Amino acid sequence: MSFSSDIGPNIEVSLETVKSKAIKGVVALTGRALVLRVISFIAQGLLWAFLEPEHFGAFLLVSATVNFLSYFADIGLGAALIQKKERPNEIDLRTVFTVQEVLVILISIILLLFSPVLVKTHSLSKEGVYLLYALVGAFFLASLKNIPSIILERKLEFGKFIIPQIVEDLVYNVLVVYLAWRGYGLSSFTWSVLARGVVGVVAIYILQPWKPGVALSIKSLKSLLGFGIPYQLNNFLATVKDDGLTIVMGGILGQAGLGILGVAQRASQYPLRFFMDTVTKVTFPAFSRMQDDQNQLAQSLSRSVFFICSLVFPSLVGLFVLFPSIIKVIPKYQKWEPAYLPLLFFSANAAIASFTTQFTNTLNAIGKIKLTFKLMVMWTLLSWLFIPSMGIRFGFVGASFGHFLVSSSSIVAYFYLIKFVKPDILYSLGKPFLASLFMGLFLYLMQSFFENMNLFRLFLMVFSGIIVYGIGLYLLTGKVLIEDVKKTFQNVFK
Repeated sequence: MSFSSDIGPNIEVSLETVKSKAIKGVVALTGRALVLRVISFIAQGLLWAFLEPEHFGAFLLVSATVNFLSYFADIGLGAALIQKKERPNEIDLRTVFTVQEVLVILISIILLLFSPVLVKTHSLSKEGVYLLYALVGAFFLASLKNIPSIILERKLEFGKFIIPQIVEDLVYNVLVVYLAWRGYGLSSFTWSVLARGVVGVVAIYILQPWKPGVALSIKSLKSLLGFGIPYQLNNFLATVKDDGLTIVMGGILGQAGLGILGVAQRASQYPLRFFMDTVTKVTFPAFSRMQDDQNQLAQSLSRSVFFICSLVFPSLVGLFVLFPSIIKVIPKYQKWEPAYLPLLFFSANAAIASFTTQFTNTLNAIGKIKLTFKLMVMWTLLSWLFIPSMGIRFGFVGASFGHFLVSSSSIVAYFYLIKFVKPDILYSLGKPFLASLFMGLFLYLMQSFFENMNLFRLFLMVFSGIIVYGIGLYLLTGKVLIEDVKKTFQNVFK
């Protein structure tokens, strides 16, 4: 099946169709995220019990190394195909595929040659080296999915897009927990990432058949690189800021310290990955189609930010307030008690990112990629200035505070955004923020009331917090909240 045959002769979809598919896409991806995050959350909770901090530290170190170099394999061509106003033809697709595969092979060779360096500089074990080999293999398999995934994203067919991700995550999480339970340690990740890569490729080609082919159109490549290179430079800087720092912090904190820092960061990012990633996955191609209608774009941006914040804010507040109770209820989690203070700073990071990421996502969608590149340069420089120095002086707590300082500067993205699009920030941020604070105070008082915490009381607090937050948000928003919930359920059943 060719991509171009699935689309009309002049335009792909009308604005009304984009809006309809975007809403359904958010619902579909939210449903997918719910399934995946429940599976992932349960798996992660079990891994926290079965594995030690140094296992997580080694996994984060090796994963960051692969992620760091993998961003050179795209040079933004995939995003350029999605953002492109005109429909891509088969030459465009095969040109992107050819360039990406050449880069993937070169980077895979570099990664394999780099393994002795990690062994010397970060005391990487033999199991860690095997994990690096497995991640390189998974990296190559993931590159084969790019074009079918781009086709589905341009058509906004997120219902199909989510199925391979569900299959991948289900296979990965079941296998990694089983192997960790059987005592495989770090090797649990090795076999699991390979299995995930194989099933993902098979699933995506079943749902979106596409015949890979080699082509190289200079004209097509030039037109895509105009957007792709600045876009990928942003991603590269984000990688330097995140994965590059992870590699450096592994040398500063050691694998155990990196594991504690990483667990605090990952725990705080669960709400963010669940809700924000779902929306931004849909809104980037949708906002790209709306870029000529600023009023519609501003309204859609306001609603999307409200949707993200109304779910992320209470999740983060609840996680931080209830963390001491969770440790008391699950004795094997005692080893993660030092992660509590870093969790506070990372939760604040996630709260800020929940709306500022959507701001930069919108700037990218309307073609202001050079502006977001400048912002990314600023954030990268600040990250390398504050985080390592704070980590050297104050350990993983200092490193987490350094992350918070950098995250606070993300507010500047709003002041650039309003030059082009003016979302309703009071509605989008203010009301979820107030309702979440009210819920957090309620949970803190309720937690103080219970002298002896157990699993039943913990679940009771979670359920009560959800009810209190829902009431608070309804009092602040009124009937608008009820209408949004109705529309969401209607799209679920459609």
